[in-house]
Amino acid sequence: MSSDKLRIAVLGAGKWAEHAHIPGWLRDSRADVRVVSDVVADKAEAMRAQFDLPAATADPLEVIARSDIDVVDIVTPSATHHELALHAVRAGKHVLCEKPVAYDFRKTLEAAKLARQKGVKTKLGFTFRYSPGVQYAKSLIDSGFVGEPYIFNGYEQNSQWLDPDEPLRQVDPEADPSTIQTSSLEGYGAPIIDIGHWWVGCDLARVSGIMTNFVPERRVRGLPGRRRVNIDDADIFIGEYVNKTLTSIQTSFVTVGNYPGVEARLYGDKGAIICRLVEEGGVAETVKTATADAVEFVQQVIPERFYPKGGHAEESWRSLFYANLIKDFIDEIQDGGERNQGSFEDGAWVQEAINAVETSCHERRWVDLPLDR
Repeated sequence: MSSDKLRIAVLGAGKWAEHAHIPGWLRDSRADVRVVSDVVADKAEAMRAQFDLPAATADPLEVIARSDIDVVDIVTPSATHHELALHAVRAGKHVLCEKPVAYDFRKTLEAAKLARQKGVKTKLGFTFRYSPGVQYAKSLIDSGFVGEPYIFNGYEQNSQWLDPDEPLRQVDPEADPSTIQTSSLEGYGAPIIDIGHWWVGCDLARVSGIMTNFVPERRVRGLPGRRRVNIDDADIFIGEYVNKTLTSIQTSFVTVGNYPGVEARLYGDKGAIICRLVEEGGVAETVKTATADAVEFVQQVIPERFYPKGGHAEESWRSLFYANLIKDFIDEIQDGGERNQGSFEDGAWVQEAINAVETSCHERRWVDLPLDR
C-alpha cells in the first residue's frame, strides 16, 4: 500500500471513542480522521466539534459506503458490531472493531472469512495486548526467557461497579432473571483470555468455570431505580492448553481494586513474568521477572521501543495502550503483508473460549474445545 494517509471513519461517539479511539488516530501522522457517526446526531456533532473533524453524521451505512474511507472503526454498542463489521468488510474497508464482534464465535469466524476473501485487515479492540509492558513481555517469551510454559494466571479485578447505584452498561433489562447472563466474563474476561492465548502460543483444549452474581440489585443505565439484574459480576475458570500448559482466569468488576485491574502471569521452567496493568503511584503498568537461579521477582524497565511516539510510563493507560494498537494496525495495513495480530480470527478464538466457559457453568461440567462449528 502507498504511504498516503489512511482515511478513517469512526462509528460511535461515546466515551471510549472520545478517550481512546479518536485520540489514537489523531496521534498518528499517517491517519486522517474524516468523519464520526452516531445514531444520536447531536452526539456525533459534539464529537466532531471537540476534535475539529471534517464531518459528522447519524447514518453509519452512508459512511461505510463512502469511497474516500479506507478504515472503519466500530465503537458502537456491542449488539451492533457484527452487522456493521460485515457491511464494512463487504465494502472493502479495513476494520477495527471493539469486542466482541459477535456473542457467538461462529459469527466472528464468518466475518473473518469474509475479510480474508476481500483482502482486508481486521483488528479487535484488545487494548491490553498492546500495552508496552505486555508487548515487552511477549518479546521476552519469544526469546526463550520463560522456557517451556507451565502455568498462566490471568486476572481482571476492579471496583468499577462495586456500587450498585453506579449505572451498569450493556445489560439486557428483558433477560430472564432465573438464568445468569454473561457480563464480566465477556466484557472483562476477553482481554486477559487474549493475552493468555498469545503468550502461551496455542489454543485451550478444555475448560471448567463458574459465573456468579454478588450484587443482584442494581441500577441499569437509562432506567430508573434499582432492579434485579442476574448477571455474572464475577467468574473464575480453569483450563488446559493443547500444549499442556495449565491456566486459571478470574474477572470481576465488583472486587476492590483500581480500574482496569488487569494482571497476567506466566511461569515456565526457565523464568517467570508478571505484568500488572494497573495505574498505581502514577505509573500505568509494571513488569517483574524472575529466573530459575534468581527466584526473587525484580521490576524491569520497559524499553523505549515498546512505547508509541510521545508515550511514557506515566501516561494514562487509555491513551497509551490504544495509541500502540492504532500504530500497530496502521503498520500492518501499510506493510500489506500477512501479519495481522489481534484480528477477527483472534477474536473468534477468544469468544469461543468464552462460549465454552458459559456452557461449562450452565451445564456444570468440563467442556472440550474446539466447539461444534
